Amino acid sequence: MTTIVVAIVAGAAALGLLLLVFWLIRGGAARGSGSDERLAELVADMNNRMEAMVSDLSEALERAQEEGRRNRMLGELAGTIDLDEVLTRTLDAAGAMPGVDAALARLDNEGGQPIIATLGLTSDEAQRQAIAGPPGDAEARSISLVYQYPPEMISNDGPANLIHSGLAVPVQTESGQIGFIAVFSRSRAHSWSDEEVKELEELALRAGPAIENAKRFREARQLADLDALTNLHNRRYFHETLGREVARAHRYDRHLALIVFDLDDFKAVNDRIGHLAGDSVLADAAERIRDVVRSADIACRVGGDEFAVILPESTLADADQLYRRIQAAVSARPLALVGKLHLSAGVAELRSEDDSTSLFERADEALYRAKNAGKDQIVTAV
Repeated sequence: MTTIVVAIVAGAAALGLLLLVFWLIRGGAARGSGSDERLAELVADMNNRMEAMVSDLSEALERAQEEGRRNRMLGELAGTIDLDEVLTRTLDAAGAMPGVDAALARLDNEGGQPIIATLGLTSDEAQRQAIAGPPGDAEARSISLVYQYPPEMISNDGPANLIHSGLAVPVQTESGQIGFIAVFSRSRAHSWSDEEVKELEELALRAGPAIENAKRFREARQLADLDALTNLHNRRYFHETLGREVARAHRYDRHLALIVFDLDDFKAVNDRIGHLAGDSVLADAAERIRDVVRSADIACRVGGDEFAVILPESTLADADQLYRRIQAAVSARPLALVGKLHLSAGVAELRSEDDSTSLFERADEALYRAKNAGKDQIVTAV
């Protein structure tokens, strides 16, 4: 719509100029050739004015289109409760601000690492952004940052695309501050105006409720995905995740390994000390398992004293090494009430004909063969 308005205004101005030129030419012809120079000056002046007007209209059009795009992005925030999607849309809106080359959102995460999302930043750049408020109890409206580099770093031979300044504002909700949004410029000449502070504040104000709702939904979903006793992922999450990882591995021709294991003779432990004390043993064993699995691995309690670990991008050799670490962690020192426990495991690597069910069944069958072979060992699926 704005484009049509600009075209109409520009067309009207051009028509007006043509009419004026025609009128001046007729007047000049009536008065003789002495008015030619004056006519040329008037035409040149009108031409300059029209060019300036078109330039102003074009700039207004660009600003209106940019503002419309940001408003659409902000309007879409409430359209999802997926936290990653909400943060992506928020950063897209922040990155659309004039002079912004990168953006970052950092959310407080009680009991865990902060949640960080970035746009236009490398992982190293993102990790190095430490933004804190002023000393004391006062809360700052915004924080402006200026980065000074040694002369050799900003010379022609130094690293390109250095971040030279930043601006951060808190994300406030009804429950208080939950993090901040920051934008960055790689231009040495850029300085943050009060208008830009207000724009970023408006973004944080509108994004805050959507971010908080999505964050609560994620936390609730994570609780629903955890086994209450062991704090490992539960059986439902295991089968859903295994299905996704199998599909991904097939699609991208990636390795995928699976370990299924349980505690040897745990039924006898329950019979000897009771199920309540047995639950304490399971919780202790699960804590040791969590301590040794890699961040990329997905450790789950499948049921009873049976556990499983999904290993994306991993081979049988990787799975065997992880089993050895788990085995050492569980049996290295006595568990409360029962002393040392050992575990048996079956391991399988994804084959081209596997789906998630067949992969699990092969690993589970290998576990039973480990049990039948004398326990305290790992067996590879046939």
